Amino acid sequence: MANERDTVRPFIAAVLAHCTGLQAVQFFAVVDRASTDGTVAILQELSQADARVTVVWAEASRCVVDAYVRGYQEAIAAQCDWILEIDAGFSHAPTDIPKFLAKMQQGYDCVFGSRFCRGGKISDSSWRRYVISWGGTFLTNLLLGTKLADMTSGFEMFSRRALQAVLDNGIHSRNHFFQTEIRVFCHHFRIAEVPIHYRSASASVNNSVVQEAFKNLWRLTRQRLNGRLWQVDLCAQYSRHPLGATAKLTD
Repeated sequence: MANERDTVRPFIAAVLAHCTGLQAVQFFAVVDRASTDGTVAILQELSQADARVTVVWAEASRCVVDAYVRGYQEAIAAQCDWILEIDAGFSHAPTDIPKFLAKMQQGYDCVFGSRFCRGGKISDSSWRRYVISWGGTFLTNLLLGTKLADMTSGFEMFSRRALQAVLDNGIHSRNHFFQTEIRVFCHHFRIAEVPIHYRSASASVNNSVVQEAFKNLWRLTRQRLNGRLWQVDLCAQYSRHPLGATAKLTD
């Protein structure tokens, strides 16, 4: 969560309001040095007023993946049974949260939000961003044998054991391709997709992010061709951390 001063209060309120029917809810707001507009101070104020809100200061974060992994670790350490990952600033709609909860209550380990399945929707996105997201999904399914409608969305929910397995497997990517890695590593769990409405926070896509995604996709493809894709990789950038899950996790 970075530079969300104008939306942080209504966003957290909306997320908590749509987490009904749970025995307990903990909201982990992960924030790092990229946030310079006073968001941290507002989060600290909210945390003091509501015990459900925990501020996770990821000072050592070097990239977006560092912040996510730090949040995962905090969540698992808190012994949360389910972990919801949702982007701040309303790019992901809190009104979609009940769809995730319903699937988890049916016994699924991983529930992935999809912009491309029936009922899914994208707003405020450039054609280039849309093509990259859809094309990345198509290419990943083709090369890796996955069968999901959306391989790059960051709106998702896990059981604690599934998220622990992801981190034990290791995340190589330093950018948003890690969302694809997560889906690949969760192939042996019970998986569901639910339609979501995504509002793009930015119409642009960094070329270096796209290049890194292709590099990591090719790495996974080589592993698949060599019969090593589903083996635990002990040389991953993030591996064997003590992790934890949270009922609500926001970046």
